[in-house]
Amino acid sequence: MASTGACLLTAGFSPAVVRSSLTRSSLSSGKMKSNPTRRFAVFTEQISTKKEATTTSFPENGRLKLERSENEKEEKQNPLLWDLAEAEKNFLKSLKDYFEESKDLIRSDGGPPRWFSPLECRSRLDNSPLLLYLPGIDGVGLGLITQHYSLGKIFDLWCLHIPVKDRTSFTGLVKLVERTVRSENHRSPNRPIYLVGESLGACLALAVAARNPDVDLLLILANPGTSFNKSQLEPLIPLWALIPDPLQLRLPYILSLMTGDPFKVTMDDVTEGVPLQQTVGEFSQHVAAIPSYLSVLGDVLPRETLLWKLQLLKSASAFANSRLHAVKAQTLILSSGRDQLLPSAEEAQRLHSLLPKCETRLFSDSGHFLFLEDVDLVTTIVGASFYRRGAYYDYISDYIQPSPYKFKKIYESTRWLRLATSPVMLSTFEDGKIVRGLAGLPSEGPVLYVGYHVLLGLELAPLLGQCFLEKNIVVRGIAHPFMFRRLKEGILPPTSQFDIIRVMGGVPVSGNLLHKLLSSKAHVLLYPGGTREAFHRKGEEYKLFWPEKSEFVRMAAKFGAKIVPFGVIGEDDFLEVVFDYDDQMKIPFLRDYIIALSEQYTKVRNEEHGEVGKQDIHLPGLLPKFPGRFYYYFGKPIETQGRKKALYDREKAHELYLEVKSEVQKCLDFLKEKRESDPYRYLFTRLNYQATHGFTSEVPTFEL
Repeated sequence: MASTGACLLTAGFSPAVVRSSLTRSSLSSGKMKSNPTRRFAVFTEQISTKKEATTTSFPENGRLKLERSENEKEEKQNPLLWDLAEAEKNFLKSLKDYFEESKDLIRSDGGPPRWFSPLECRSRLDNSPLLLYLPGIDGVGLGLITQHYSLGKIFDLWCLHIPVKDRTSFTGLVKLVERTVRSENHRSPNRPIYLVGESLGACLALAVAARNPDVDLLLILANPGTSFNKSQLEPLIPLWALIPDPLQLRLPYILSLMTGDPFKVTMDDVTEGVPLQQTVGEFSQHVAAIPSYLSVLGDVLPRETLLWKLQLLKSASAFANSRLHAVKAQTLILSSGRDQLLPSAEEAQRLHSLLPKCETRLFSDSGHFLFLEDVDLVTTIVGASFYRRGAYYDYISDYIQPSPYKFKKIYESTRWLRLATSPVMLSTFEDGKIVRGLAGLPSEGPVLYVGYHVLLGLELAPLLGQCFLEKNIVVRGIAHPFMFRRLKEGILPPTSQFDIIRVMGGVPVSGNLLHKLLSSKAHVLLYPGGTREAFHRKGEEYKLFWPEKSEFVRMAAKFGAKIVPFGVIGEDDFLEVVFDYDDQMKIPFLRDYIIALSEQYTKVRNEEHGEVGKQDIHLPGLLPKFPGRFYYYFGKPIETQGRKKALYDREKAHELYLEVKSEVQKCLDFLKEKRESDPYRYLFTRLNYQATHGFTSEVPTFEL
């Protein structure tokens, strides 16, 4: 079939799915030539047949299969993981690709709206859910182009294309999407269907969900157009209709909304460590490309089409708002703090209060065209626990670990914490040898890391990041339930602040989930002291608050998991608790607040008495100190393989439980003693060292 640059499936008129994509000329350069005869590779396949696609497997223990040496110093300076991240980055498309592909897509435009699926989305997980992308006022269907590569790994992605000259009514578009939803639901009734819509597309998604409450739909709405009647656009429609061509102001204005602030992007690149010469070059290319962007935008949104789309958005807003009461689908609303077209942040809060299963995420520095900016939709979906392949979310089978590129962005986002804490990490081989780094940690699961929880959990980011970087292991943390459920407004920070915990594999504390994790040979992080240690009282630094009963030993023995005791110190060189839980419970309004907060989440260890049972969440009053250093020490792994029968005896299991607790205490004592001889314990001495040896150099510590 000859390539035409157009997408050939007409929903409701043809049984074929057309998959089209640009092919890159070079993996290393990430550049593409503007040749419409080569840009689109088109083929068809029957909807009635089961699609077969190359799948991407995720190892059960969460490890990336990377071939690298753990002992070569040169590779530690430039880990292979970063090379993989750079290779992945070259696959990602940009705003420039959006305009180039839009130009080709509308070149021979015509006919009714239809679906297309990018070729780069063909390699995905087994049983991937269907994702239907519903575009905004541009109608091209390429609004997710910067996300195609990552979305295509975990979704069966279809994009709706509305031709420039098409004048299908909003109800006509609703029926078109509804036919596809019902057809796909009939073909795969157990597969969830995601509707991802921007502005106009968000109204379309809400309308379809309201009309199909019996279908398992999940909605992701970016800056929904339901706020159109409150925007500055509605009063301008009559004015724009009277002026022959509104002084061409519409195109530069819309372009500025799509491209964002190039100076801000440049400064972000500098902050992230991108070489200045490269950053300036990219900035210059961006400015030089603006005239060509305007030309394409003029073809995508000519005057008549823009006026039609605004009228369409007006009717879509009224239609969707009148049916919000019928929407029962699980919904995730993404809003921009700098949306100049719609009052999206306020609208997100309004919809949040009206829809029964709704969560919101605010991107404070983003504009209206959210998906074309530096917003990672996959990370957002995973962080919100919004990705599932069945009727219910499964913390084990539905978890998607970060790719190398996504992990690098997460790792770099915590660089200031690493600079301030300069973590020293020690591990122990099975023969008892202690080394700097994590080479002594077991590579194969199941492994259970059991240790002391530092004040406010400050040790987590360096620990999880270094395990992924150095050992290629995702450590699945067992976390408090309040991080995984929506609480009343104002009671606690929004759950979005804990998204990073979920992205890095955190799960709510549960014996069932621990069982599933160990059975899947995962690496699991457990703090028996829980929030009692993380929110400890004055003078309780490095004191263990473990339950009297052994909790994890027999579970570990059942699966032959290795138990790695560890300790972390350094909090007393950063913060001092000056106003603790006991102080706050003496003040009536604070006591009432803590009690009200505790009623919002599942209690942990209700059966425990004494200090261990005091797991109430509160924020202690803290006094900052001049930064010291964090020290981690992972002790010798304790084997449970072959001891299942012996450890089934409660007394034997309790003996091992006490042994693990004793080893954790020894790790803490070891670190407290050794840090006294660290000449680089405090920040000034470390900065002085790095000033002479380079700020990326590893700062020495005490002798082992």
